[in-house]
Amino acid sequence: MDILSISIIFFCIMEFSNVLILYFNPESKLGNGVGAFNTFKDIKKDEELNLFSHYMVYWVAGVKLIFIFLLVVILLTGTEVTRLYAVIAMIISISTYFIKLHPIIKKLDKMNKITPKGYSKTLGIMISIFLIVFSFALISYLFLI
Repeated sequence: MDILSISIIFFCIMEFSNVLILYFNPESKLGNGVGAFNTFKDIKKDEELNLFSHYMVYWVAGVKLIFIFLLVVILLTGTEVTRLYAVIAMIISISTYFIKLHPIIKKLDKMNKITPKGYSKTLGIMISIFLIVFSFALISYLFLI
């Protein structure tokens, strides 16, 4: 098994755990659970907002499943070149977190709307680790193997 496949499997396992959290325990503060957002508790008071927020949480989980299953198909049927481009695509797509999402969660954290305090930094580090793993796999594949 090559380094590209190992990095894709690592990502699929991590993201599948996030899908399970989002579908079965969305209020969790683990993984991508939205329990870290203080406002999520307040939304329950308004049925319309509660339904909308749960719809969005489940939609995100569904999109994550699409990516996971596509990556599994690439692992099972894709060529080495396809896996290479999949890893490049993952690096680019994961990097987009820092364009829109990270500034928002940093602002919410600064406004004390995230529990625990400093979670935005932790999340940024976790996403950076994904980028480092994929980048290491790509560099290893291209230059070391």
